[in-house]
Amino acid sequence: MPLAMNREVFITCAVTGSGGTQDRSPHVPRSPKQIADSAIDAAKAGAAIVHCHVRDPETGKPRRDVHLYREVTERIREANVDVVLNLTAGMGGDMVFGSPEAPLPLNEKGTDMGGATNRMEHVRQCLPEICTLDCGTMNFAEADYVMTNTPGMLRAMGGMMTALGVKPEIEAFDTGHLWFAKQLVEEKVLNADALVQLCMGVPWGAPDDLNTFMAMVNNVPSTWNWSAFSIGHNQMAYAAAAVLAGGNVRVGLEDNLWLDKGVLATNAQLVERAASIVTNLGARILGPEEVRKKLNLTKRAPLAAAA
Repeated sequence: MPLAMNREVFITCAVTGSGGTQDRSPHVPRSPKQIADSAIDAAKAGAAIVHCHVRDPETGKPRRDVHLYREVTERIREANVDVVLNLTAGMGGDMVFGSPEAPLPLNEKGTDMGGATNRMEHVRQCLPEICTLDCGTMNFAEADYVMTNTPGMLRAMGGMMTALGVKPEIEAFDTGHLWFAKQLVEEKVLNADALVQLCMGVPWGAPDDLNTFMAMVNNVPSTWNWSAFSIGHNQMAYAAAAVLAGGNVRVGLEDNLWLDKGVLATNAQLVERAASIVTNLGARILGPEEVRKKLNLTKRAPLAAAA
């Protein structure tokens, strides 16, 4: 198929994630201040969107406490650098089973299951422009951990996002996730101008070979906007691949810790490297206000804290 290169590209920086990377690099931010500061630095380096999880400030382990999200949101909104805020809504669907012979009861260590309203409370209070919707269930990366997002849960959460005026970023880890996302649009749970993130190379979703990538790309409706990323050493290769295939770019410490072999990266350095790739391909990098217009986003302050 001929190239359909994107000439106007936005970059998303996935700032910290929820994986066990906090002890593998000193640059992985833990506290709300560190996360917000790293997001602001990424924005200064050229990221129009910052995608944020939160962590326990002491241990670095993933958390989903509303007060942590509020602090990150307020610090980013109060900064003198504009950026589109994208908060994860993927937490609260983690199921860890017991042994193969005794899968139940679930292993309490690592299992974190919440209802739709509970999983969406920080989005309701913080009112980011974007939040993520992991559009399927999959065996995820390690041990007997299942990322759980049932059709009923996705319909409920997607409906809440639409009602709040927060654009869902559909996280698609395989072609079936795109299939169900299209169903959500057909049912009018999600608006027709959908936004997709193609998540490549995450065990055990879609591998990041180019044939699989193009199968994913070809399953995205032409009226939708999309980005793509791969993890680890293929992160920057996918920055180029996404632009060449007509999409946008995601980089950041959630997906890759390294700038070069043996050199640990900061988020700002990863964004700078991606921006260089994008501009050297001949594309222009969009700023946050241009992205809001492109994606029909509304920037709002978080709800006032309860007295």
